Amino acid sequence: MVMFLFLVVALAVVVAAVTLAVVGGGENGPLPEAAPERLRDPLPPDRPVDRADVEALRFPLAARGYRMADVDDALSRLGAELAERDARIADLESALTARAATAHTEERPVSLDKPASPGDRP
Repeated sequence: MVMFLFLVVALAVVVAAVTLAVVGGGENGPLPEAAPERLRDPLPPDRPVDRADVEALRFPLAARGYRMADVDDALSRLGAELAERDARIADLESALTARAATAHTEERPVSLDKPASPGDRP
């Protein structure tokens, strides 16, 4: 009989605690709905992304891992910047090749070495 009375009291305490938590019981009413955590885009919009920006990139957690939209946006941005850099490198390499071909036809050697400074002479 004592065990039954203990279980009834424990059940009453649990029901009262859950009721207070749901109803709010305080002056502010029930707890407000929590806003979902969103990505605060740390990738700079005004300059190219560098290594430190990528290392500092952290995605907020969702119910099953990361939010796919946030990850997709960041990867799209990084992919676009890498494609832009690859195009710039290709342009510079073709300009260098064209300059080397022009210099070769003029019988003037093209040196890619750094010019010596006056203090480097023996």
